[in-house]
Amino acid sequence: MDHTGSAEPFSIEHASALDATDVLPDYRSDFHIPTLADLKRPTLARPPTEGLSRPCTYLCGNSLGLQPVRTGDLVNVFLTQWRTKAVTGHFVDHTDSPLPPFLDIDDHAAKLMAPVVGALEAEVAVMGTLTGNLHFLMSSFYRPSKKGEGRWKILLEGKAFPSDHYAVESQIIHHGLDPDEAMVLLEPSNPHRPILPTEQILKTIDEHASELALILLPGIQFYTGQYFDIQRITAHAHARGILIGWDLAHAVGNVDVKLHDWDVDFAAWCSYKYLNSGPGAMAGIFINEKYGKVDTEGSTPKFWPRLSGWWGDDKSTRFQMTNKFVPRPGAKGYQLSNPSALDLAAVVSSLQIFNETSMTNLRQKSLRLTAYLEQLLDSMALRRPGLFDIITPRSPTERGAQLSIRLAPGLLDNVLEHLEDEGVIIDERKPDVIRVAPAPLYNTFTDVFRFCQVLESALDKASKT
Repeated sequence: MDHTGSAEPFSIEHASALDATDVLPDYRSDFHIPTLADLKRPTLARPPTEGLSRPCTYLCGNSLGLQPVRTGDLVNVFLTQWRTKAVTGHFVDHTDSPLPPFLDIDDHAAKLMAPVVGALEAEVAVMGTLTGNLHFLMSSFYRPSKKGEGRWKILLEGKAFPSDHYAVESQIIHHGLDPDEAMVLLEPSNPHRPILPTEQILKTIDEHASELALILLPGIQFYTGQYFDIQRITAHAHARGILIGWDLAHAVGNVDVKLHDWDVDFAAWCSYKYLNSGPGAMAGIFINEKYGKVDTEGSTPKFWPRLSGWWGDDKSTRFQMTNKFVPRPGAKGYQLSNPSALDLAAVVSSLQIFNETSMTNLRQKSLRLTAYLEQLLDSMALRRPGLFDIITPRSPTERGAQLSIRLAPGLLDNVLEHLEDEGVIIDERKPDVIRVAPAPLYNTFTDVFRFCQVLESALDKASKT
């Protein structure tokens, strides 16, 4: 219970009091928050005559995280390193640089990423992009038998993010199988409440267990914000001899995942949402340590099959160009091409902030922020009945930072226009859902209050047009 001295939650005084009692250090100042003038100006440059403008209310970190203040500094360090050292920047440490040599920057990023995803350092690699990495991972973990002969199907949700659906479909076709037969799709039993209960998922696994070669599910569902029970579903799949991987695009940096302890087989995620690394920034993978082992006894190394590239080769002999692939142990042996050091400088800048706190602490604040958002929305629903409902699970353990709000038919466009005019940035999914995600690193209870205040006026205006 929050002792804020205010009897009315729907007040700026109550929100300010909640901010004052926040035990998480103030990381908001570590991020650039666009102002209302920034958003409305047709230029990037700020005219000298432009006056002061208040910060926008940004609740869209589930789509694109804000830029850390330190990102510009680290990117400039990389540019200086490249400009002044050229090719020698790959190998030489510099006493005044916060970045390692280009050759080692991906390992540095993986070290910072590991605690964010609850993994051993060796189980993480920072590489590629999300969908590309899903393809690389499925090339290793989806090895179907022929149709009707053992395991050949993939289980995924019917409302999966389109890129995941396309990736799975194309992998099935690549193996000469028919997606209509090889894809087992999880569909909500109630279309009005599009949640997939854990019991339904487990039952579906049991029904198809003898034919499933792989399960691929989201840690958090992008549309509803549902947080799947990764630990329980993974254990259930393993008990039936099925490999399982997770798309954690909406989970990493949002919830306190424990990939190593939960014995996940593999996972992939992007870094531009809650990880705040910039549009399309380099992504990450997790490979369970048992699939990263390399046996070098004998004339031919033995290791879990994967698509191979020279950046996954033994680092000590990589530049000998022997064409005899001996993968690095762990997830790093799944890397292919040398990564962009420029890109990784941006990833590192955000991961530094995460390593100054912990996902446990961030999750605790996130639970409070989202609960306050839910409380205000429920209060508003009593005053404005029939205009919206929340489709995200109500149990805090079954959701992350995001609440998905389904508006009454015909309201979306007008509501979005009003929110935008007032400098409130959220995400929408047509025809009728807005997704609101208070990120604990930079969002406040005051942000949540202001959003609800503007949303209520937007609903009033839209419902009368």
